[in-house]
Amino acid sequence: MTKTVQVHRVYIKATPERIWEAITKPEWTQKYGYTGLADFDLKPGGKHRTRPTQAFIDAGITGDLVDGEVLEVDPPRKLVITWKLLMGLEGMAAEPYTTVTYDIEETKTAGTRLTVTHDVTGAPLTAEMVGGVHEDVNAGPGENAGGGWDWVLSDLKSLLETGEVLVP
Repeated sequence: MTKTVQVHRVYIKATPERIWEAITKPEWTQKYGYTGLADFDLKPGGKHRTRPTQAFIDAGITGDLVDGEVLEVDPPRKLVITWKLLMGLEGMAAEPYTTVTYDIEETKTAGTRLTVTHDVTGAPLTAEMVGGVHEDVNAGPGENAGGGWDWVLSDLKSLLETGEVLVP
């Protein structure tokens, strides 16, 4: 099997601590990207999941959106997790868990660099979704909105720098 890895990077005018909080705290994750409520047990072997916001529940999606296990934690610099999208394209549920690595590094000249490395080996539908192949930023919760990591990171950057998301 060919190893498939996607790397997504954004520079944000925010401290590593603020970015860490925005990735790991539900009061932040409900505001940007796909707006789920992230819950992390931030220790190796701990579980994580993303619960639906009210908008998802109103659209009929009541179960967890994402789940997995925490593999490595070094706040506010690095988080490595297994990751499985529990909603999305038909057939995704049969795909294996993938691995997501968040690297957060303060730079001397360009703010803080956030790099998301997603190993999607053996999960072609997940690779399409997180790679933005099914991009439709006008889709609502539960629809095939697939702007992927680039869209999520752009929305996170906008929120942290301006206090506003890209699509209200």
